[in-house]
Amino acid sequence: MLKCYDCLEENKDTEAVGVCIVCGKGLCMEHIKQVEFPMKGGGYPMPHKNLKKGLPRMLCKECIGTIFEDGFCD
Repeated sequence: MLKCYDCLEENKDTEAVGVCIVCGKGLCMEHIKQVEFPMKGGGYPMPHKNLKKGLPRMLCKECIGTIFEDGFCD
C-alpha cells in the first residue's frame, strides 16, 4: 500500500489517499489539499470562455506554495 511521503519524513506510518499531480508524492488526508483550477472551454473556431466550475486537483502543500507564490497560476 502507498504511504504518505510527508508522514514518513515525520517518522509516522500513514496510508496515502491520493497523489500530488505536480510532484507525484503519495499523501494522506492531513497533507493533501484539493484546489480548483479555472478552466477554459471552447477553442478554434469557437471563442474561449471560462467554464462555470473549475476542475478539482489534488496537490501537496509545497506544490501549492510554489504554484501560487511564484505566479504560475493567475
